[in-house]
Parts: sequence; structure tokens; C-alpha cells
Amino acid sequence: MTLPMSDPTAWATAMNNLGMAPLGIAGQPILPDFDPALGMMTGIPPITPMMPGLGIVPPPIPPDMPVVKEIIHCKSCTLFPPNPNLPPPATRERPPGCKTVFVGGLPENGTEQIIVEVFEQCGEIIAIRKSKKNFCHIRFAEEYMVDKALYLSGYRIRLGSSTDKKDTGRLHVDFAQARDDLYEWECKQRMLAREERHRRRMEEERLRPPSPPPVVHYSDHECSIVAEKLKDDSKFSEAVQTLLTWIERGEVNRRSANNFYSMIQSANSHVRRLVNEKAAHEKDMEEAKEKFKQALSGILIQFEQIVAVYHSASKQKAWDHFTKAQRKNISVWCKQAEEIRNIHNDELMGIRREEEMEMSDDEIEETTETKETEESALVSQAEALKEENDSLRWQLDAYRNEVELLKQEQGKAHREDDPNKEQQLKLLQQALQGMQQHLLKVQEEYKRKEAELEKVKDDKLQVEKMLENLKEKESCASRLCASNQDSDYPLEKTLNSSPIKSEREALLVGIISTFLHVHPFGASIEYICSYLHRLDNKICTSDVECLMSRLQHTFKQEMTGVGASLEKRWKFCGFEGLKLT
Repeated sequence: MTLPMSDPTAWATAMNNLGMAPLGIAGQPILPDFDPALGMMTGIPPITPMMPGLGIVPPPIPPDMPVVKEIIHCKSCTLFPPNPNLPPPATRERPPGCKTVFVGGLPENGTEQIIVEVFEQCGEIIAIRKSKKNFCHIRFAEEYMVDKALYLSGYRIRLGSSTDKKDTGRLHVDFAQARDDLYEWECKQRMLAREERHRRRMEEERLRPPSPPPVVHYSDHECSIVAEKLKDDSKFSEAVQTLLTWIERGEVNRRSANNFYSMIQSANSHVRRLVNEKAAHEKDMEEAKEKFKQALSGILIQFEQIVAVYHSASKQKAWDHFTKAQRKNISVWCKQAEEIRNIHNDELMGIRREEEMEMSDDEIEETTETKETEESALVSQAEALKEENDSLRWQLDAYRNEVELLKQEQGKAHREDDPNKEQQLKLLQQALQGMQQHLLKVQEEYKRKEAELEKVKDDKLQVEKMLENLKEKESCASRLCASNQDSDYPLEKTLNSSPIKSEREALLVGIISTFLHVHPFGASIEYICSYLHRLDNKICTSDVECLMSRLQHTFKQEMTGVGASLEKRWKFCGFEGLKLT
């Protein structure tokens, strides 16, 4: 079914509202005189390929600016615009590099040909993936074509003139996330990144200082080439750099010492040439100074003549004939000329003053040099003799080194002929390896014995400390016994007198008796005091020990253990003491 386009300018009007150049179905321009800079609706900027962000973010449209949509007639269908009072259709966030759109709400009888007919005017279609559930995905060639396709979102489509539900639908166009679009966008970004890196690298290489030329490795042939270059003034700097690199690399040995000495001697011969060049440059500088001084003096003479002209013009005979403006200009010119003359005169005087100071310094140096010339002559002769002596000694050392090298080479040749010596050397090497392994084992045993000895010493110190503590406790106990025996009061009085002096001591005796009754094998004074400290932190160990020593029929002290485990323990003997008393 083919229907003629009743309104061929409808699509052109819709595209013109967005500022896009409208195209027909075959790709020809619908409006030949279309100007993209002009739109039917003011306020919407026209889309051009040079707009920033084109293909990535669509151009912003003011939200309060209504977009007029009109009926679009196609060959096989008709598109009716949505209600302008309704809000614009919602869209998802645009994926990067999006070229694919989702189209929903298609008619059930809609074919791929109709989809192409509707959307090919937005741009070149690469692929269409149509589903059986009234939707499809359309992939365009460029990103800006997606913006044109989104314009059709909300339109009602009708196939031909049919009003059947299967021939109608409401289009919903939205961004679609496709792997092909993302892959192309990432490839494009990587390409841009590569171009940027290449541009930066080229810029860095352009700004990087040039690297020095590579220095060849030492050989007899290269040595002869460098020696010839050292004799040439134009190639001296390159050759001396090569020589310096070889010496720093450690290429000097007994075999090549003479070659290096000859090259160093050639380098030394350039000292006189450099001194002469310096003297020539100093002479040129003196001549340039003299020329400058002469030119400056000539300029000063001319300035003096100009100033004389101004002064003669300022005299009464000629001054009266000039106008007021002319007199003012002459006086200004005279002041300027005098200032410039004074500046140049001071500069010339400064040059002459420097020359006079240099002359005075030269005279002083000449007086000292006359005294030093005789000494310097003798010193120079002595240095020349020393240099000759050193050179002869170095040559002699070089010959000796060559003789030793020849001897070593002959010795190596003899060693190669004697296989027995090689076997002996192997046996000696094996013996040395065995000795080294044995020495390592002995060192390990020695370290282990040292560690054990240190451990034994630590144990001995601990035992000695424990013995000292026990001796101190015994001495305290003996003092307490002696004080009880040697008291001035008779025994009857001590027996009759009560050992418990207060109610606190009585409570302590009761608590200690109960504690020791629970521990039939006795307990140390520290253990007893730790139990009492839970009840009262102010209890002192010495007071508790004195109280228990006074009550001999209630508590008794015994020594338990052997050797290092010797310990004093208190036991409760109140039941036995009751029988004795």
C-alpha cells in the first residue's frame, strides 16, 4: 500500500524547529534554501558539526521553551504529535558514545520496512534488532543522529488509514546501552590518549637536551685513531673526551699503559697552544678596548662642539633674535646634551682610571717578578729534569710489565702441558673446601656452647640471689630469737605477760590460725601476707612475722626443700601447744 505524502513539509518543519537541515527519504534536501543559522523558533540554537560536545552531550534546550511538534506523514504511516501540555517523556542517562536507541510502543503489525521508513530520515541506520514484543533497537552511524531520533519520542503512529489497535501505537524512544557503542567509544578514547601521549613525548623529546655521542670500546685500532685525533686541533675536544671515558672505565692495564701514556702526552702538548690562544684573545680584547676608548673620545669631542654651539646661541648677540619657543627648545637641548656629555665623560675617566690601576699593579708585579725570575728559571730546569726522569722510569716500568706478561703467558702454556698439576690443584681445592666446611661446623658448635654457658651463668646468678635472701631471713630469725632469750625480764614474767597486746593482733592471730589450719603443710610468710592484704592493705610483713614469732606455742617455723628449693614455712601448732601448756 503506497500513499502519497499529503504534507511533505511537516517533517521539514519539525527538523527546522531543532535547527537541523531536513532531508527527504532519499536523502535529498526538502528545503533547498534552508539556513541552519535560522530557525522557526527563537531561542533554540542550530546544531552544527563544530558545536562543542556534539556526539557526546546533546545541546541544552531551555526547559521553559515549548517545542511545537506537528503531524509527520510518511509513505506507509502517519505520526501524530503528543499533547503539548503533557511533560516531556523521561529518558535514561546517556551512555558514553551512544549510537543505539530503544524504540518501544510499535504497532503489532509494524514491519522492519516501516521502522526504516520512519527513522532513516534521522540518519544512516547500520542495524535494526526487532523483537516480537513490539520494540526494537536501532543503531545509527553517528552519535548526533540519536538526538534526532529522540525527537520522535511520544508520537502516536498509525499504519495507513487503519484504526485497528494492531496498526497503532505510541512511540517511546530512549537511549540504549550497547556493547558495540561502548567499545567504539573506548577505542576512540584510547586513540585520543595515544595521540596525546605521542604529542607529549614529541614535546619532551624536542625540549630534552641532546645526549652525548656514544664512546666506542677500547681497542688497538680505536686507540690509534684517537691518538691521531689528539694531534689535530679541530678534533681534540672529541678525542680527549673519549680518552677520559676510557680511563674512567678502567681500560688502563699493563699491556695498554704505554699507549695511554702517549695519548696523555699528546693531550699535554695542547697546553701551550691553549695558552697562546688565550694570549691572542687578550690582545684582541686590549685592541677592542683601545678602539672603544678612541671612539668614545671622538664622540665626546663632538658633544663638546654641540654644547659650544648651544652656549654661543645663548649669548645676548644671538639670543634676542629667537622667539620664546625657540629659546625654550634651545635651553632644553643644551641641558640634555650636557647631561649626556657628562655621562660619557665619566665613563671615559673610569676607563682611564682602571688603566692607571692596572699599570701600577703591573709595575709592582714587575719588581717582584725580577726577583722571582732567577728562582723560577732554576725551578723550571729542575721540573724539566724531573719530568724526563719520570718518563724514563715509566718506560722502564712498562717494559718490566711486558716482560712479566710474557712470563705469565709462558707459564700458562707450561701448565696446560702438565695435567698432573691440574689434578693436584683440584685435590687442593677440594681439601680447602672440606676444611672450610669443618671450620664452619666448629664455629657453629662454639656458638652453641657459648649460649649454653651463658644460660648456666644466668641460673647460677639466680641461685646465688635466692641463697642471699635465705641467709637474710635466717639472720632476722636468729635476731628475733636472741632478743627473746636475752630480754631483761625473767621467764616467768614473760610467760605471765600476754604476747597479744591489742584486739587487732588477736584478730590477726585468729585469721592466721584459720588460714594455716586449712594449709596443713604450712605456708610462707609472703603467701600469708598476700592473703591478709586482701583484707587490709596496711598490714606489714615484719609485724606479722614478729607477732607469729612471739606466739611460739601457736605457730612454728620449719625449713622445707633441698638446695635451691629451700624455703621457710609457718605451721599452726595450737593443738599441740595446748597440751604442753
